[in-house]
Amino acid sequence: MGTASAAQPLTQPNPRSSVVAQASAAGGLCPAQLGSAIDRITKRSSLAGVRWGISLQSLGEPARTLYASNATTLLIPASNNKLLTTAAALKALGAQYRFRTAVHGDSAQPTLATLRLSGRGDPSLTTAQLTTLAQQLSQKGVQQVEQLIGDDTYFRGAATNPYWDADDTLQGYGAPVNSLMLNQNGIGLTLVPQRVGQPLRIQWDDPTDASSWRVSNQSVTVSASGGEYVDAVRVLNQRLIRVSGQLRVGSAAEPIAVSIPNPGNYLIDKFRTALVNANITIQRSTVVKATPAPPGQVELAAIESAPLAQLLVETNRESNNTYAETLLKTLGALQSPASQDATASGIAAVKATLTPLGVNPAGYSMVDGSGLASRDRASATALVQTLQAMAQSPDSQVFRNSLAIAGVSGTLKNRFRNTAAQGKLQGKTGTIGGVVALSGYLTPSNHPDVVLSLLTNYSGASTNTVRGAVDEIVLVLTRLRSC
Repeated sequence: MGTASAAQPLTQPNPRSSVVAQASAAGGLCPAQLGSAIDRITKRSSLAGVRWGISLQSLGEPARTLYASNATTLLIPASNNKLLTTAAALKALGAQYRFRTAVHGDSAQPTLATLRLSGRGDPSLTTAQLTTLAQQLSQKGVQQVEQLIGDDTYFRGAATNPYWDADDTLQGYGAPVNSLMLNQNGIGLTLVPQRVGQPLRIQWDDPTDASSWRVSNQSVTVSASGGEYVDAVRVLNQRLIRVSGQLRVGSAAEPIAVSIPNPGNYLIDKFRTALVNANITIQRSTVVKATPAPPGQVELAAIESAPLAQLLVETNRESNNTYAETLLKTLGALQSPASQDATASGIAAVKATLTPLGVNPAGYSMVDGSGLASRDRASATALVQTLQAMAQSPDSQVFRNSLAIAGVSGTLKNRFRNTAAQGKLQGKTGTIGGVVALSGYLTPSNHPDVVLSLLTNYSGASTNTVRGAVDEIVLVLTRLRSC
């Protein structure tokens, strides 16, 4: 729901052009030959409008530079920005960190004057877990609540990043990030192909949402030879969702989401319903954004997220923006509890965490945690420094496991299939308008592991052309041998 992508084809063409296939099938390559092999790709006339930032190093200490081109140039990193956020979160919070959502009351009596649900920005909290909390309260003997309070005070500052494109903020991948989050702050839909010519059938992830939203369904089911793309957009200031695009007849259903405009209120309404279903009467409810909980309240129920190690998989492998922004704000809230801007203090926390690890703070400039903003900047060198630092960390395997695997999983599942890179590259992709990025770890068959960062900012070239060139470079690297 929080992945960083706009409407585009659901399956990317296999990058194995004839040139790529030849690169994959060619013989070994000595490190001294690497520069000319890469230059032959990057200097093509079809890539004349591309700005490259490339850093390639051997893994470990001392790191050996295999190739560098504009490596210290600050470029838009897109979702490669998540590497900075997740590395800092893992280092500062630890692999076993869990988000805790707790419910407090003024007593443990059957009738409560107030019942306060305190959010800590758990990006994985679901409607089913609210039901669990309600059941815990019922088992504690709670029967009636005069006022239900949603405490949305933990993350201070704007819920929606001011540097994000307005259209992105209407999509599930651009949802607001606040303390009281539910279902990634998105209204989830699943689009199901029907007979050719018919609209896609819309299934609501939460059927109760159907009563609050209208849908304009402009989608269609196409033949097996047709292209596939879908989009869902929330119309600003209306409870209207426009669905468009097409899926092939007989193809798999496609999940999609739009953002929730008032997520704190949405969550507390869902929690109120869960409490009523648990036979707990609620007289009134409200959401507070500036009034912290009074002292002396009793914890009556709580639920915890999966450990951070597991949440990082969703953040990096699936490129989930919502998770990344939550991690950034959590770092900010913990480092500077009095801060009025959790995003700004989170960025400061990233710098304070990564700089002692050897990541040059001048090598990146963040305005968010996910990379959705085109104002983010990073150098290939800074990203390689981050990857090198995490490889030396006690949690190195946790970090590497969070990355997508070429041809196997996550955002790399449909890239590098049936090539020498399949299963050998653990990486983080990045794609927004005019940006293709790929950074990670590569294990060539006949050479020590390579740490790589390939950043491109471009105009005048297609995304597929640029992505194909990036993938060709990776395939060249698979041919490395020690010589």
